[in-house]
Amino acid sequence: MKTLITGANGQLGRELARLAGPGEIIKTDMAELDITDRDAVERFVSAHRPAIIFNCAAKTDVDACETGPEAAFRINAAGPRNLAMAAEAAGAALVHISTDYVFPGGGDRPLREWDEPGPKTVYGKSKLLGERYVSQFCKQHFIVRTSWLYGPDGNNFVRTIVKNAKAKGALKVVNDQRGCPTYTADLARRLLKLSGTKEYGLYHCAGKGGCTWYEFAKKIIELSGVACEVSPCTTEEFPRPAPRPAYSVLDNMALRCTIGDEMRPWEEALTDFMEKYGGSL
Repeated sequence: MKTLITGANGQLGRELARLAGPGEIIKTDMAELDITDRDAVERFVSAHRPAIIFNCAAKTDVDACETGPEAAFRINAAGPRNLAMAAEAAGAALVHISTDYVFPGGGDRPLREWDEPGPKTVYGKSKLLGERYVSQFCKQHFIVRTSWLYGPDGNNFVRTIVKNAKAKGALKVVNDQRGCPTYTADLARRLLKLSGTKEYGLYHCAGKGGCTWYEFAKKIIELSGVACEVSPCTTEEFPRPAPRPAYSVLDNMALRCTIGDEMRPWEEALTDFMEKYGGSL
C-alpha cells in the first residue's frame, strides 16, 4: 500500500513515517508539495495514486494565525480542501489532523465529538473550516482532533521546559488552562490503526486524563531530574495575541466505540517518553 504524508518534517509526520508498516511512503513538506496550490496537489496525487493520505501539514503558530488570518486560511482550510478533492478523485482515504482549539474553551467536562465547536481564535476557526471542507469533499475521511502534542522531533512543550529549566533554574507556568498532553507515538499508532479500517468520521485522540500546563511542567521536571523550581501563574500574567482555551480536555469516545481507545494516561505516556528520550532533550 502506498501512503502519502504531508507535513512530513513535523513531529507527527516523522513519527508516522517511523511507525508505518510495509509499503511505499511518500514524504512531503512545503518544498515537495505546497498543499495551498490546488492544481499542484491534484497533479501530485494523480501521479502517485496513494491509497492513504495523512495530512499533518498545518500552520500551528496560534499567535501568528491571529495576526495573519489569510495565511492561516490558506494552509489550515484551503490546503485540506485541496487534499480532500484530490483524494476523492484518486479513491484515496484522507486522515486529517485537527485540534482542540475548535472548541470555545469553557466548561469543565471532557469534550466529545458531538459537542458543538465554537472557536475563539483564527487558528481554531481556520482548522474548523478545514474539517468541514474535508468532510464535504472526501467520503473516505478520518478527521482526528488532538491536543498538546510532544515527541522526540521538533519543538514542543516538553523540550522547551527541560531546556529552560537547565538554563534558568526556576520557571513560572500557567495553571489555569487545562488540556490533554499527547505523545506523538501514541497518536500515530491510533492513526495508522484507523486508516486500515472503514470507520470513517470524526474522532478525538488525546492522552487520557487532563492537567494544567503547570502540572504538566511539574511532571516533566520530576522525570527529567533537572533541579528547577516550578511556580504556578495565571494566563493574565502572560498576555498573548490569541486567547488560549481555559478547558479543552478531549474524550476519546469515538475511538472507544470503534477501534478501541488504547491511548494511555498522560502521565504513563510521558514517563515512557522521558525514559526513551529524556537524556537527549
